[in-house]
Amino acid sequence: MFKSAFFVSLLATTLANPFNLTRRTCGSELTTEQIAAFEADFTAKKVEAPEFSIFAATIPVYFHVIQKDSTLSGGKRPLNAQISVMNQAYAGSGLTFTLAGIDHTTNANWFNQVGPDSSLQTTMKNSLRTGGVNALNVYTVGFVSGSGAGLLGYSTFPSSYSGNPKDDGVVMLYSSVPGGTASPYNLGQTLTHEAGHWLGLYHTFQGGCSGSGDSVSDTPPEASAAFGCPTGRDTCSGGGVDPIHNFMDYTDDACMTQFTAGQIARIKSQILTYRNISV
Repeated sequence: MFKSAFFVSLLATTLANPFNLTRRTCGSELTTEQIAAFEADFTAKKVEAPEFSIFAATIPVYFHVIQKDSTLSGGKRPLNAQISVMNQAYAGSGLTFTLAGIDHTTNANWFNQVGPDSSLQTTMKNSLRTGGVNALNVYTVGFVSGSGAGLLGYSTFPSSYSGNPKDDGVVMLYSSVPGGTASPYNLGQTLTHEAGHWLGLYHTFQGGCSGSGDSVSDTPPEASAAFGCPTGRDTCSGGGVDPIHNFMDYTDDACMTQFTAGQIARIKSQILTYRNISV
């Protein structure tokens, strides 16, 4: 049984100020074996989107705001702008994200210490997760200490749902929502990126310059994650410059602007296969 959650992390510049973020880093990259297993399962079960039909699907989003108190620094954040950012990012995919609900839970332990594979995460998700396989549950936390210390976010993948439905969803840093304090990652693209995983996408730099990479043919190979916004970066010979503007790289929020046609096709097939979403 493979881990259901793989996550993207951010390192803080100092332990004293964990929200002074300087770059994205990967907290748990997928191994070649894990990718092979996911792809074998996908190949065996794959449902293709009808070629000539109009693809349109609505994803209900449930926000679970975990806060240590009722202040902005304690975790309370306005979230309506986050849905707008998501819909702009996924425009052209046929997906529409709609706010289905927001609940607030004051729990300092969850806010500070929730992280991948922690018992606190299990308790939190078991208590709060809402909806079925098609519902995106987003938990906003502080990632202050414990296994989540310094993380920007992490997400489950579609094929993991059947094995552990309550685990399904995204956990993200509360201050990375639009208008938050986690600059340069405070324009809302953390959730765009993590939702990409939730919809079945890998990082653009998965596998480096060799192999099948991110299993999408039109994302140029990339030797490693890109940070900042390094225009013209080209780490693999042939195939084009690195996809630094792709939402599934690690560049600054302002640098992220696109999904490719191949990524959109993969998303459609992944959710038809695993998330019981029909056109």
